Amino acid sequence: MRMNGKAFTIAATNLRRTLRARTNIFFIFVFPMLLILILGLAFGGSDSPRVGVVAPSQGDLAGQLVGDLRASSGIEVQRIGTEAELTSKVEHSELAGGLVVPDDYDAQVRAGRTVTLRYLAQAGQGGQQLGAVVSAAVDRQSGRIRAARAVAGQLAIGFDDSLDRTDRAWSTVDLVTVVTSTTGTTQVPQNAGRFDTGASSQLLLFLFITSLTSSIALIESRRLGVSTRMAATPTPAHTIIIGEGLGRFAVAAIQALFIMLGSALIFGVSWGNPLAAAALTVAFALVASAAGLLLGASARTPEQAIAVGLLLGMGMGALGGTMMPLEFFSPTMRRIAHITPHAWGMDGFSALLHHGGSLLTIAPQLGVLLGAAALLTALASWRLRRSVSGSYM
Repeated sequence: MRMNGKAFTIAATNLRRTLRARTNIFFIFVFPMLLILILGLAFGGSDSPRVGVVAPSQGDLAGQLVGDLRASSGIEVQRIGTEAELTSKVEHSELAGGLVVPDDYDAQVRAGRTVTLRYLAQAGQGGQQLGAVVSAAVDRQSGRIRAARAVAGQLAIGFDDSLDRTDRAWSTVDLVTVVTSTTGTTQVPQNAGRFDTGASSQLLLFLFITSLTSSIALIESRRLGVSTRMAATPTPAHTIIIGEGLGRFAVAAIQALFIMLGSALIFGVSWGNPLAAAALTVAFALVASAAGLLLGASARTPEQAIAVGLLLGMGMGALGGTMMPLEFFSPTMRRIAHITPHAWGMDGFSALLHHGGSLLTIAPQLGVLLGAAALLTALASWRLRRSVSGSYM
């Protein structure tokens, strides 16, 4: 019991030293939440793309065309005053695309002429997909107009009268319904929140980086002789090692709890099965804190620990899929990525968030992470034991 009390005292001291620095408060709590917000707004994809429309305020046909666009699912229509303004907004990505309807649209259609509508969008697949939605709305009105012209020619009546008869006949026709479905399992379901994937990736990324960089507290203890003085007291080496390890884990656990609860309350992030998400986070936090303990026992200066910590943290995070989804990797790169704990953590959260997984579902990921944590802890304990005994101080 005495050993446990000392271990917890060492852990509490390390925790206070880490949280006392204001810069640590920013990078542990504030910065991850800012990145979750930025990534969700930039890549979340839950908002509908906005389409600008330049169209005359007068004219039934032009108004109906704009109404058809507004009724199209998946887009948001915004009226724009001039074509120049529309072009500028599309160029600056304020609008996903735009449609220009000529001022004399109604007159040209009623005169039986062909009218050209201009569609504006940036080059790329997104512009092409949006163009298909806009084209579908234009084609619907084009079909009505062609049918009305045919009726007018056959019955020798005016265009407006023939268009009215066409619309009445159209309403009695059973239209073909097209239903789309996904075969197999989707990687990102449609009901996934825009912040969900970014939150889990940033959680793993920052837990690892923070654990590595906070190892400077252990280095300072060695440089100031605190570890040596503790070893000179009736304090076993394993008590010091446990205390230092608990200190690293406490920082990671508090950061994880803040990110998970904060993102859920502020951004509505869903973490899936609560028990499974907690177990996965604890397992990854154990890996991260063990890696930080190993770095703190191995690096000789705080500057060295910061440089190595950032390099390893960012590099392993990128390789492990926290910056770009693993689905974008080639099969070979996906296999290589799984030498990092991040890839196993991302696999686990993917199963929880996207496929409704449970604790049993992520058992393989938990096993790998706990095994890695045990291995790193053994290495860190051996290295730290040498440090405490003064063999390389």
